[in-house]
Formats: sequence, structure tokens, C-alpha cells
Amino acid sequence: MTSKEFPQKDLNEDYDQKKSNERFLVLHNDDYHTFDYVINALIEVCEHDILQAEQCTLLIHYKGKCDVKKGSFSYLRPMKKALGQKELKATID
Repeated sequence: MTSKEFPQKDLNEDYDQKKSNERFLVLHNDDYHTFDYVINALIEVCEHDILQAEQCTLLIHYKGKCDVKKGSFSYLRPMKKALGQKELKATID
């Protein structure tokens, strides 16, 4: 039997499909919340460790936004909602 009779599934096809479904939870800078408030929110909502939360907070401050989590839309949506309830501006891109 040849490979034409039994086509091999392209392993990259699954990877590309998963990758195309990945989104980013982006946290945006504001002029209201303190560094400590944002750090604690990232630890609580996104399960960051302290160092990761501090680094993201610095990026948000200096760059205006930062990708704080990666995953599917359904995975990120509850985190976006929780950050919104803390009055932080987050988007899923």
C-alpha cells in the first residue's frame, strides 16, 4: 500500500489550528491604579508569580499594555471579566 492510499495526517495541521485559536489577554495602562494593586490583581486573577506580575506591571506602565495570558477565548474570558470587576481595562486580542 502506498501513502496515496492512506494519506498521512499533517502533524503541523493540528499545531497550526491550535495556534490560530490562541488569543492574548492584554492589560492596558491607566492613571488610577497603583503598581501594587495591579500586581495583586495579576497574581489573583491570572495566577502569576510575584516576579511575573511585577514584570508585566512595569511593561504596562512603560509600554501602555502587556500580554498577560495566552490561550483560547473561552479560557481567557473569565479572567478578562475578573480584571474588569477590579476596574482594570483588559482586552482579548
